[in-house]
Amino acid sequence: MKDVRTVSDTKRAFYAAHPRPINSIYRRVIEELMVEMHLLSVNVGFQYDPLYALGVVTVFDKFMQGYRPERDIDSIFQALCQSVGGDATHYRQQAEQLRSEASMMSPDAFVEQMTSLSVASGEGLMGQLRAIADRETFKYSRLFGVGLLTILEHMNPEVVKSNEMLEKYLKPMADALKLPAEKLQKDLEVYRSNLDKFAQAQVVMADIMAAERKRKEQRQKDRAATAEPADATPAPTDPTSDSSSQSE
Repeated sequence: MKDVRTVSDTKRAFYAAHPRPINSIYRRVIEELMVEMHLLSVNVGFQYDPLYALGVVTVFDKFMQGYRPERDIDSIFQALCQSVGGDATHYRQQAEQLRSEASMMSPDAFVEQMTSLSVASGEGLMGQLRAIADRETFKYSRLFGVGLLTILEHMNPEVVKSNEMLEKYLKPMADALKLPAEKLQKDLEVYRSNLDKFAQAQVVMADIMAAERKRKEQRQKDRAATAEPADATPAPTDPTSDSSSQSE
């Protein structure tokens, strides 16, 4: 029997793929997402699907906004996917395909089609949802829920700004896919709340870093001002030259 990969194995794989340090405010977010993906990847009931990939990409991109140095973002995502045996390019390609398809639909039309998934096309987003609805067992995850939320957001951004509107669409979606509606609603409420809290933490961190830069600049100015008098002292005159001119 093959040994099941542990969380420690996954973390080692991640840091081997991305050995550069990660800013402290983001490190916890990355590790929590990594553990969540790990636990799903080793769960016998879990099956990868594009909506899960969309959830992963969305969570990563939302929480990594403002990360510096920006050039490390792609490396971190590559390492994250690789650490759980995934392919970052595949994740992003499938996420983009679903977002593109969703942007051409309305939430009302989407939900209407979902209520008749038994006759839905076998391709694209509806095909993916039909396959999920037809499974005897489906391992629901928070990341899958975020994928559904992202679909709605690309159909109409106003939907996700109103709890009332969001609930109007989530309930029939959950029923059509045989998902736990209350858990889906709760997961998305927590996710949105965490986004708000993280955005606030980013503002605080940005203020702290700006204040530190100002203090550093002031220290440099103070050192420069202290050094100026010595630098500005005129060069001593040559006494020999003075006496020579007087004798003439």
